[in-house]
Amino acid sequence: RPDLAAALRELRAQYEALAARNLQAAEDWYRARCARLHERAARSQEAVRASRREAGECRRQLQARLVEMESLRGAHQSLERQLQELEERHNAEAAGLQDTIGQLEDDLRNTKNEMARHLREYQDLLNVKMALDIEIAAYRKLLEGEETLFNMGSGGLPSLNSLPSPTYSFQPRSFSSST
Repeated sequence: RPDLAAALRELRAQYEALAARNLQAAEDWYRARCARLHERAARSQEAVRASRREAGECRRQLQARLVEMESLRGAHQSLERQLQELEERHNAEAAGLQDTIGQLEDDLRNTKNEMARHLREYQDLLNVKMALDIEIAAYRKLLEGEETLFNMGSGGLPSLNSLPSPTYSFQPRSFSSST
């Protein structure tokens, strides 16, 4: 039995040495694995922190863009209102000016018609005056003819021919209407 006990001790020593080596290898593997995991975790945490920083920066930029967009939207709406007010004011002014033009055209037309009426009246009066002048001249000739007869018959009475007779002269004026 001593050989068996010695063989068992030797076998036990070999197994214990193997177990110690396996334990050491397992511990080394465990430590290496833990170190790699810690390193990976550290890298992941840094990546997470970097991602969070980037996400925060993106949020800030997004917020700034949203504020800018709202500001631009407000400015756009304000400009749209101003444009609409300007168009309405322009249309009102144009309508007012169109009304004024229409009134001035009516006034001009009425003035031209009135001028034409006055010109016709003047022409009619001038025609009447000329007719009266002709008629007066005819009566004058008749009267002069009767005076001559009267003077021949009465002998000593002064002649009406010696009295000055009124004279009428006609000077036609020309009027032009630019229609």
